[in-house]
Amino acid sequence: MSFDNHVCVVLLTGTVKVWDSRQKDTPVVNMEPVEGETKRDCWTVAFGHAFNDQDRCVCAGYDNGDIKLFDLRNMALRWETNIKNGVCSVEFDRKDINMNKLVATSLEGKFHVFDMRTQHPTKGFASVSEKAHKSTIWQVRHLPQNRDIFMTAGGAGNLHLWKYEYPAQRTKKGADDVDMGVAGSVNLLQNVTLSTQPISSLDWSPDKQGLCVCSSFDQSVRVLIVTKLNTV
Repeated sequence: MSFDNHVCVVLLTGTVKVWDSRQKDTPVVNMEPVEGETKRDCWTVAFGHAFNDQDRCVCAGYDNGDIKLFDLRNMALRWETNIKNGVCSVEFDRKDINMNKLVATSLEGKFHVFDMRTQHPTKGFASVSEKAHKSTIWQVRHLPQNRDIFMTAGGAGNLHLWKYEYPAQRTKKGADDVDMGVAGSVNLLQNVTLSTQPISSLDWSPDKQGLCVCSSFDQSVRVLIVTKLNTV
């Protein structure tokens, strides 16, 4: 489930529904496969592109590796891709700005960072992937005070802290003379093992830089502090 002011997104089998808490009886948006298409389990959603009062996007990740970006203003599927493993978590680096980056984590320890500023008509968004953990990456969370730093939570009980580095130029001309994105790179800043069980959830404090909380399958909730973030 993901929230944006009065609006929330609810996941059902093969369906993404957007609800307005002021309108309780029916969803305001219902996104599901057309008749005859296979319904895949939707595991994760995220709001983004909310840089004004009209524009909104919802990104959804599915058990078969599909990632779909829905444009709520035009009520259309804007983009889709497949990362070959079930998508456990998706998050925009900021949900209240013009789309900048999207991180998607998956089973088998890999995550993908998409540059969302330039969409090519056929190739979509540029991306970089990293094999980060030896098991499922359950969640990704961006640091509120610096959108280029994010943490991934792994199934082996570890946390990895990353920084995204932008390329010298974020766009280039493709063979068809149309602008396409250029992916940057990711650098591992730090990692720590906290448990023998998966870290299932993580959140940063919006007020205190570096303060975060995480939960794990060992029935523990841990409060952590990450230092020296202003030097990276």
